[in-house]
Amino acid sequence: MATPHHRVVIVGTGFSGLGMAIRLAQRGDHDYVVLEKADEVGGTWRDNRYPGCACDVPSRLYSFSFAQFPRWSRDFATADEIWSYLRLVADRYAVRDRIEFGADLRAAEFDETTGRWTLTAGDGRQWTCDALVLGAGALHEPRLPDIEGLESFAGELAHTARWPEGTELAGRRVGVVGTGASAVQVVPKVAPVATHTTVFQRTAAWTMTKHDQEWSPTRQRLFARWPALQRLVRWRTYWSLEARAPLFVRLPGLARFVERIALRELAAAVPDPETRAALTPDYRIGCKRILLSNDYWPAFARPDVSLVTDPIVRVEPDAVVTADGTRHEVDVLVLGTGFDLNGSTDRIDIRGLGGRTLADAWSGGMHTNLGITVAGFPELYLLLGPNTGLGHNSVVTMIEFATDYVLKAIDRGAAGPHVTTRRAQDAFTREMVRRSRHTIWATGCRSWYLDEFGNNTALWPGSTLGYWLRTRRLDDSQFETVSPGRHSPAKESVDAQGI
Repeated sequence: MATPHHRVVIVGTGFSGLGMAIRLAQRGDHDYVVLEKADEVGGTWRDNRYPGCACDVPSRLYSFSFAQFPRWSRDFATADEIWSYLRLVADRYAVRDRIEFGADLRAAEFDETTGRWTLTAGDGRQWTCDALVLGAGALHEPRLPDIEGLESFAGELAHTARWPEGTELAGRRVGVVGTGASAVQVVPKVAPVATHTTVFQRTAAWTMTKHDQEWSPTRQRLFARWPALQRLVRWRTYWSLEARAPLFVRLPGLARFVERIALRELAAAVPDPETRAALTPDYRIGCKRILLSNDYWPAFARPDVSLVTDPIVRVEPDAVVTADGTRHEVDVLVLGTGFDLNGSTDRIDIRGLGGRTLADAWSGGMHTNLGITVAGFPELYLLLGPNTGLGHNSVVTMIEFATDYVLKAIDRGAAGPHVTTRRAQDAFTREMVRRSRHTIWATGCRSWYLDEFGNNTALWPGSTLGYWLRTRRLDDSQFETVSPGRHSPAKESVDAQGI
């Protein structure tokens, strides 16, 4: 049986993968297939099922610009609502019949002779394509903490990114490891039902009020009847969030004024001075993601919630042991320890020119051009790749800008495979390092925004408008044509030591 060939293969069915598929379909290009390892669309919003899971970007903006949804239940949608929205969009734009469910991509190799990618799934199925678009995203593979004895825990162990169905919290002693975006949502849901909740904190988190309101039936009807009105509100929300960019990338000193507001909210929520001091971050607000919650800090005013700041030294079958020797007995242990940013690509053996792997190319840091293309990997495109995340606005806007760029690049690739030049990639890498030096993310805290070399490889150090200007057209000087047999896996010009 012949291996099926498509002009484009897309990996993933979250916002990135579905958005790419829909944009291809909208322009009449149906020679594509989407590979999805699960049995349903949704990406991170399908996989994250923990109690309290919700988005921290307003619903009216955390959605496709071409697929407004007038019936959100509230300003900040829950995970269930966002997952339902993505399923609805997949149906509305009739892309389901282009999705291969259960296709867990494990290998992708570029053939310099044919100018095509050969893709292999975990079950042995194969496809070839002219262009490969990775839309799996970074917030996908859970990061497990390196804690001695974790595997020996005899109770229920639940990572927020892989929440086991049927996990029972009521009437049990629950431990929560971590105080990031997931934990901030979990703790307020756990505390009222557990007999006792113990939060193990390594670093305090900056939290601010979440201005979340329910959408009335009248509002929903208005938006459904007059889509232009909802679009106007969407644009107002976009510009109000975009106005925050200078705090993160140009004027980090402004953060002091925001900190005063947050500290007043903390003082009002937590009356105990010792607990309040432990919850007060020792770094500039914005250096890590600012978390939005109305009930996280107030949870620590409850008598059945404990905050532990001593480091965890080991886990035993029925307890977590901290550095002071205390055994904290728990029945359920929740890991709110985030994601492995390399997880989505590390699990796929991606080989470009000369057989060089992407893992090898990124051994000195995740270097790209515009967060979309990688030198040495022809017709490989990343959506929501390195340096395209945001700390101040909706990443869906970045996905849409990058998608339009990829469409132009795919059209250009119809004449033959192209690859971004090493020179263009090196220039972009140096630019990201230079522009990140004076941002709020470089003020001294430890965060997942920075890689092992201390470089920001997660966030775009600028405005979304600036990214749109950079991606609205192709720069032909940043690409070269791939000729069979003329390329070799040259060493990366810019590495972590050479920046």
